[in-house]
Amino acid sequence: MMFARLVILVVSSMSFLHRFHVSACDTNCADKPVFTPSSLVVKFGDPTSANCSVCELACVNNQYGWESPAGVTRKDGTTISWTVDSLTEWSVSSLCFYSDDAGHQCCTFLPVTVYQPPQKVSIRVVNLTGPMLEGRQYTLQCTVEHVAPVKDLRVTFYRGQTALGQPQSINSTVTKPVTQNFSVDISPGREEDGAQYWCEAKLELGPEGPKLPPVETSQNITATVHYQPHLEGSSHPDTIRVREGELLRLNCSAVANPPPTYTWTYPSGRREASHADVLTINSTTVSDEGKFTCSVVNLLGNVTKEFDVELQANPTGIIIGVVVVVVFVIVASGLVAYYCYRQKRMGGSNTLHSAVPTED
Repeated sequence: MMFARLVILVVSSMSFLHRFHVSACDTNCADKPVFTPSSLVVKFGDPTSANCSVCELACVNNQYGWESPAGVTRKDGTTISWTVDSLTEWSVSSLCFYSDDAGHQCCTFLPVTVYQPPQKVSIRVVNLTGPMLEGRQYTLQCTVEHVAPVKDLRVTFYRGQTALGQPQSINSTVTKPVTQNFSVDISPGREEDGAQYWCEAKLELGPEGPKLPPVETSQNITATVHYQPHLEGSSHPDTIRVREGELLRLNCSAVANPPPTYTWTYPSGRREASHADVLTINSTTVSDEGKFTCSVVNLLGNVTKEFDVELQANPTGIIIGVVVVVVFVIVASGLVAYYCYRQKRMGGSNTLHSAVPTED
């Protein structure tokens, strides 16, 4: 029991002396220690090393050293080398110092960033159990798992290859790996139906970090957006003129999700349901003149389109009619002339017979 208390006392004393040692250190002295490199960025578990040039003149023949919770040091004159075979501490406080004859302590801290790329990045739409609806607001959530340090994390949301706003980050002093959520709100329209959403998590570790920053991306999620019908053309196009007997095609193209149904109303008032967006009449008649109405409907709404159809006489029919009339007139005229001719001849014959004398 006494031994255990003694150990606890020694450890506590060392911790107190270390805190006192560091807190009494002057980091603004003229001849202060210089690190090479000036900072370190190390992936968790990787080896690392640095050198400290303790001073130019002030520390000669005085106490100097390097304090760190990990690694080993080696002195070569006023230069101290520090090496770590595998850095497995998330918070590393490295200090190079010396004390002058008056007991004044001069030191420099070595900034060490220990990082861990995200183990997994995923994206989802919060509280979505079915398709999205046009114009509604939804929240995309990007989850970045087991990443450190989270303060250097930058998360960007994408639709296809288009970034949705600026990269997001958080302020945090946590150095150990954490799982962090980021979110962005979207209001999809019909143009986003079938769009691919994803997110990217990148560790921005500065010039001392890897030349290619650690990047992880999420899976793609495909948006299914339901929206009411939208006509692809004018809702009331110009009057359509067609000759009697010719083909008539009325185009009522529309986009909608789910797919719409079409109801055609004829000038006569007759209604016809169809899944086709084009109404075809192979040979128009007088009854096809007037207003056609196309109604496009799905579960979310409807739109209508009106067509004014003007029927024109077919010139071929007119020509045939004229020819028939002309032929009839010619034939009739011939018949009349022939009848008159026969009548004249018959009248002349009767006159001759009456002029011949009879014998007694």
